[in-house]
Amino acid sequence: MKSYVAFLRGINVGGINIKMADLKKAFEDLGLQRVKTVLASGNVLFESDGDDPAALKKRLEAKLSERFDYEAWVVLEELGRVRDIVDAYPFVADRDGWHAYVLLASSAASLEELARVRDELDPGVERVAPGDGVLYWEVVRSRSTESAFGKLSSKARYKSTTTVRNLKTLRKLLT
Repeated sequence: MKSYVAFLRGINVGGINIKMADLKKAFEDLGLQRVKTVLASGNVLFESDGDDPAALKKRLEAKLSERFDYEAWVVLEELGRVRDIVDAYPFVADRDGWHAYVLLASSAASLEELARVRDELDPGVERVAPGDGVLYWEVVRSRSTESAFGKLSSKARYKSTTTVRNLKTLRKLLT
């Protein structure tokens, strides 16, 4: 059995409301084991045996789209990889007055495109650093939605391939 985390994009914001008990049931209906939701922002821990991760991602997206009547996008990571992502955070994780984020992606092209702006950012407001299949982002508290990177990463063209999680959320998944 492999342990995974499914990061769902855009649930319980913008009108797509899913109860965590219903979300858990949808995963269980796919035969997945030890399903647990963490927070109400679309983080699902589970175990699966023998599924190819790409095929599993497609099955999850199809099930969620059908069950909850929305276009579901999932970034799927093995739990051990989430630990590696957290451990590699390159900035001061608990910097006073700042948020620590990780942009997770299912598309290398999206990451490369988003990473290109890092040298153009105002370091007094935000910084971005590439990681292994992720982008690390720190931004002044209360500026994430209005910052240059925040605006860019929230564009519609990235919705199907990226999602952002606070470092504290990722740490919670590991406990």
